[in-house]
Amino acid sequence: MRAWASVVGLLLAALAVDALAAAEVRGVRLWRAPDNTRLVFDLSGQVQHSVFTLTAPHRIVIDVSGAQLRTQLDKLALGNTPISGLRAAQRTPNDLRLVLDLSKAVVPKSFTLAPNQQYGHRLVLDLFDQEPAAAPELPPTRVASARTVPLPAPVVTPTKPAAKATTPLPRGKRDIVVAIDAGHGGEDPGAIGPQGAQEKHVVLAIARELQRQINAEKGFRAELVRTGDYFIPLRRRTEIARKKGADLFVSIHADAAPRSSAFGASVYALSDRGATSETARWLADSENRSDLIGGAGSVSLEDKDRMLAGVLLDLSMTASLSSSLNIGQKVLSNMGRITPLHKERVEQAGFMVLKSPDIPSILVETGFISNPGESEKLQTRSHQQALARAIHGGVRQFFHQSPPPGTYIAWLRDSGKIARGRQEHVVASGETLALIAERYQVDMVALRRANSLKNDDLKIGQVLDIPAATLAGQP
Repeated sequence: MRAWASVVGLLLAALAVDALAAAEVRGVRLWRAPDNTRLVFDLSGQVQHSVFTLTAPHRIVIDVSGAQLRTQLDKLALGNTPISGLRAAQRTPNDLRLVLDLSKAVVPKSFTLAPNQQYGHRLVLDLFDQEPAAAPELPPTRVASARTVPLPAPVVTPTKPAAKATTPLPRGKRDIVVAIDAGHGGEDPGAIGPQGAQEKHVVLAIARELQRQINAEKGFRAELVRTGDYFIPLRRRTEIARKKGADLFVSIHADAAPRSSAFGASVYALSDRGATSETARWLADSENRSDLIGGAGSVSLEDKDRMLAGVLLDLSMTASLSSSLNIGQKVLSNMGRITPLHKERVEQAGFMVLKSPDIPSILVETGFISNPGESEKLQTRSHQQALARAIHGGVRQFFHQSPPPGTYIAWLRDSGKIARGRQEHVVASGETLALIAERYQVDMVALRRANSLKNDDLKIGQVLDIPAATLAGQP
């Protein structure tokens, strides 16, 4: 009996040690994207896991080895997700079972992540919709004070891009499409400011303002790559832009540096070395070899031999890089009028998000969120509007000089309507003559003269003629 008691004691002691060694599930976070839902379980250590699905009713079961539950699961906001409930059972002291009750079938994908600067160990479960979910309308706009940005919420519902209420374009004269990518999102907050401001929220606010300004101009359409607080892989961002038929990809960020004194805005384009390596990657990828160059699908690689395909990709990448640098310099010059610059010229680096061979792409660092002064400015509505105006001004400057064929802007230029100064602007609420002059990159004296204005007073709905010199394009 003593021997059995000793064995039992050793077994109990071993179980106790295993229980003590088990990782803890300390938190759970959820994000909804337009086509998937992401659950992230925050862990105190490494775990092993397996996932399987059940039907009638639809469920997903996650068995986690070496884990104990140390958080509540009933606090998640599950609205607008396929998850109707989340429950758990501790099968043994170190074996945890999590069950997701579903309202419809999904395709699960799971993986673990090692610790980084923001988080510890994590177990991630992505639930992909089997059918595209209809995105709800934008929530009502909240009026922000001069020192606020939209506050983070447990779940941000994906939203449709703001509707563009404009006069229909002439037949065969399409919009120029600008894809606006707000960096980071979801469990990736980006850089963190001294007072806790998160880059992902600041840049989404700027992206939405830029979209609003671009969509107010006839002949242009802005599409948001990320419409809410959720994570999108870098390559997926350029894929979304391509599917939207983008003529330009603009990625918006707010930088961080080890020294809090670092300040200033920057604009980046892809480096030549990055372009060369990306061409090789595209050629090596069987799916990408059959992809289309030119955004609108004008040149296919699938029927070309390897050498010709390489030449076509190199030519496309070279043209895109040249356009990227051109647009980037115009944006940077405009930004220098409203905020200090970190660098006086467009920088080039191998950013993954810029590696699209068929779409001119720039990355705009709107400032250093790690700098206390710039962090405060970046959170103000007025500075966000000014940054958006600067980016918008550079974009429209470039496209008025080099509009894509078949667009309304190209038709205006080719028919002489731009050069003859027939572009008009309808004054909206809150606009001043100085803001309109800045937007169209025209001197205020010339703007007053073109409209016979005796002073700077404007009325909502007033129609202004934009001087011909501006519309012909300024360097």
